[in-house]
Amino acid sequence: MRFRVLEAITDSRLREVELPELFHTLLRQVRELFSVDTATVLLLDPSGEQLVAKATLGLEAEVFQGVRVPVGAGFAGRVAQLREPVQIEQVDESTVANPLLWERGLRVLLGVPMVAHHGDLAGVLHVGSTEARKFTDEEISLLQLVADRLAMAAHLHRSASERTAVAVLQDSLLPSRLPSTEGWEMAARYVPGADNHVGGDWYDVLRLPDERIGLVIGDVVGSGLRAAVVMGRLRSALRAYALEFADPAEVLGKLDRKASHFEANTMATVAYAVIEPATGTMELALAGHLPPVLAAPGQEATFVEAPVGPPVGYNLAVTGRKGSRVEVPDGALLAFYTDGLVERRHLDLDSRMEHLRQVVSATPPETACARIMAALVGDQPSSDDIALLAVFRGTSQ
Repeated sequence: MRFRVLEAITDSRLREVELPELFHTLLRQVRELFSVDTATVLLLDPSGEQLVAKATLGLEAEVFQGVRVPVGAGFAGRVAQLREPVQIEQVDESTVANPLLWERGLRVLLGVPMVAHHGDLAGVLHVGSTEARKFTDEEISLLQLVADRLAMAAHLHRSASERTAVAVLQDSLLPSRLPSTEGWEMAARYVPGADNHVGGDWYDVLRLPDERIGLVIGDVVGSGLRAAVVMGRLRSALRAYALEFADPAEVLGKLDRKASHFEANTMATVAYAVIEPATGTMELALAGHLPPVLAAPGQEATFVEAPVGPPVGYNLAVTGRKGSRVEVPDGALLAFYTDGLVERRHLDLDSRMEHLRQVVSATPPETACARIMAALVGDQPSSDDIALLAVFRGTSQ
């Protein structure tokens, strides 16, 4: 039997099939090899708190009905919580959470955890029999081998799916075209991190009432699909608050309250500025974000002086948020950026910040972006996302 199980899970043809077909093929072989009536895969949902029935033979209603089992509850939930095989010889409401199992007439259940090679729990594989029996140690060991193979496939599939979903989401949320305002030019760059692919960095330019311009750049802590989803929600919320409140500090305060209440265990740094195009006056608020660089004609570039409040999330700004007013002269350039531009492993942040300051000059924004990226990134990719937003005030006639 061991040879047949090993042959089944190492079949090279399974590398070419989609995950649903792989599940079906291996569950069919499990049912035959172990002489069981049911074989089911439940995968851990993104929250890590529930198992969701994804594939089965003999208990199709589980998938059709979208059965969910909390981790720690019932039979499958206990397997997930303990991360070890569990065998029960009494299947009823006292031992399982899902009534479909005892309604099916099952008398014995064996479940094993699906753990990916890096130690993350992917789900639970369980088999059931309508005949009284006791699974041997060898059968338990062999079923665990199958579960390990399923876990690897589920992990690879989820990773690929998440990368695709995050990329699509990120592309849909970043502005396809920056709005143009008379006398002001803008350019931007976004580069996903080499290690994490894409995550929670974003920039935005808002057309606000009274011809004002809103400038946003932010970075959600973390990476992957969850960070990108949170980023999208924060972006939408900030846009809504920006229409209701003129003061950037107040907008970030509202965003902080929203994130702290609705986005559990979330933190983000955000810089939000509002510019009066006619006067060049900029109101700026920073929530844990690095200050923008201002380069005026004939002068060395400087980091904008503004109070840096706590990041958004966790109700950190209990004393309120403060902003500052900055005058942007004719012919000046503002550069907003995320930390992926300046942070590098084993390199001093202060020296990288100084390098950035020296590179920024009062040039048109496309030229500025090209120079900044060439100097700070060059041919060495960043492990973190990079967002860069350059804003140029033209010279008055």
